[in-house]
Amino acid sequence: MTILPELEAQILRYYHVEKWRTGTIAAQLGVHHGTVTRVLTQAGLPQLGAPRRASAIDSYLPFIRETLEKFPTLTASRLYAMVTSRGYSGSPDHFRHLIALHRPRPKAEAYLRLRTLPGEQAQVDWGHFGHLQIGRARRALMGFVMVLSWSRMIFLRFFLGAHLENFLRGHVGAFAAWDGVPRTLLYDNLKSAVLERQGQAIRFNPVLLGFAGHHRYEPRPIAVARGNEKGRVERAIRYIRDNFFAGRSFTDLDDLNAQADAWMVGPAADRRCPEDTTLTVREAFALETKHLLALPDNPYPTDEQVAVKIGKTPYARFDLNDYSVPHDYVQRTLTVASSLQEVRILNGQEVLATHPRSFDKGQQIEIPAHIEALLEHKHQASQHRGTDRLAQAAPQSRELLIQAADRGEPLGRITVALLDLLDRYGATELQVGIKEALQRGVPHPNAVRLALERRREARELPPPVEMTLPSHVQDRDTPVQAHNLDSYDQITEVSHDPD
Repeated sequence: MTILPELEAQILRYYHVEKWRTGTIAAQLGVHHGTVTRVLTQAGLPQLGAPRRASAIDSYLPFIRETLEKFPTLTASRLYAMVTSRGYSGSPDHFRHLIALHRPRPKAEAYLRLRTLPGEQAQVDWGHFGHLQIGRARRALMGFVMVLSWSRMIFLRFFLGAHLENFLRGHVGAFAAWDGVPRTLLYDNLKSAVLERQGQAIRFNPVLLGFAGHHRYEPRPIAVARGNEKGRVERAIRYIRDNFFAGRSFTDLDDLNAQADAWMVGPAADRRCPEDTTLTVREAFALETKHLLALPDNPYPTDEQVAVKIGKTPYARFDLNDYSVPHDYVQRTLTVASSLQEVRILNGQEVLATHPRSFDKGQQIEIPAHIEALLEHKHQASQHRGTDRLAQAAPQSRELLIQAADRGEPLGRITVALLDLLDRYGATELQVGIKEALQRGVPHPNAVRLALERRREARELPPPVEMTLPSHVQDRDTPVQAHNLDSYDQITEVSHDPD
């Protein structure tokens, strides 16, 4: 149990100045007598009062102290098992109390105040800010933070996930906002930066190394368990949580980033610069910009690129959603290249399709021409297409089709009839009608139609009008060009001639 320094000072004063016994101190201060004994023992001062009685643990103390010197964080239960195997017969609770008296206290470590030159260094890290619900998808809201070590200028950009591509996009956004690049970027041991570390041997992420080489800065990871080396970015994240994010409302990710941009150039830039309190961060940043490295002439690509195997249906699965491709490319491996705005599907260098990116879950993003071409190529797909349309409009239609199949009903006719009701009454009404038919135990379109008609008559609505005429009716209305009857007139004239 950790006690406050003030209480520890009181225990030492009452024991050595007022000559109180251990039990008296514990009773008057309201602490356990073992806590008082531990404070006195760790202080290393001789105890007053009666001499200490011999204990069963005395003969094991040299072994215990030697073990704790090598392994100071070894648990008392593990140490008890080691001592028990060597003949100790005391109880585990009493042993744990005695070990607390002899466990070495960690030495407090002092740190140097780290100072940098203008334009020399920036520190980078992610901050987790909860989650966003986008449709059926629950996305992690991550804040990319980069802070210049000298002027303390902050760059903040929110992303849906801490992927490597978002990590690089954050860098690009910071460099563009500052119109320059620091000479050194300091990273925590993130997987986006450091793939493996054994002592001083470090294996950087090769993509990050290529990005750093393109922008001509040095990536440098901090030492293990040395959080003080990146204290500027950690304090910046804490400042963002308290000063910007707490209690803030926003409509979507774009709105949140727009508010973050205004905050960075406003309140965040108006605070005092810790390196020179006579300057604001805005004024210090103006002095630091001339020391930054120039931006490269060509931008670094930050699109996500993933190889995707196309199955039997013409869709590429990417980031929880399906994107359509031409049906000629089923059963092939294609490349998906995605930015935050669009998804491109490539076959080598050829762009097969371009879709708007969705951050929802389980969506089918389609180009109508892809589906129309497939329907023309394979008419048998129309029934399955109709089933998919029904499932999206009225999810309970799947249960109706399953029960109808169990009864041996023709699913093709049922699907066509339900699609006709969908076009006439709409998705909401169809869902209600199917539910009522299932409750009555009649999985048939006629039962659905009767339920829809009863609802329509109860609300005194006019009957739905079918907008598309059947094909045989359309054929009747086809305009017919009349034949020229002049030839028949000539025949009549010839028949009346007396010759």
